[in-house]
Amino acid sequence: MNDGTTDHDGMTKSELIARLTSRYPQLVAKDAEFAVKMVLDAMTNSLVNGERIEIRGFGSFGLNQRPARIGRNPKSGEKVLVPEKLVPHFKAGKELRERVDGKSNVETQ
Repeated sequence: MNDGTTDHDGMTKSELIARLTSRYPQLVAKDAEFAVKMVLDAMTNSLVNGERIEIRGFGSFGLNQRPARIGRNPKSGEKVLVPEKLVPHFKAGKELRERVDGKSNVETQ
């Protein structure tokens, strides 16, 4: 949701930190930055280790396996083997889907 605090459709890590410190004045910016970094690092490490992450009311993060396939080099048109890979995947939870869809007017405290 864009509430006018940014000129684009997303939120950067630094904007998240700024929003936390403005919403919670008792939170020092350095502490907010550390907390956000620690949460994101923990989530990244869990995914790297093949673990699934579930945040109730928000959603889950997991890995999807993309099989190997034959692709084409866009410049030459030559066939290229694209190896299989794991890619992060997010699935929104029911509460988040409903809030985004406007079915719930519950504000975050």
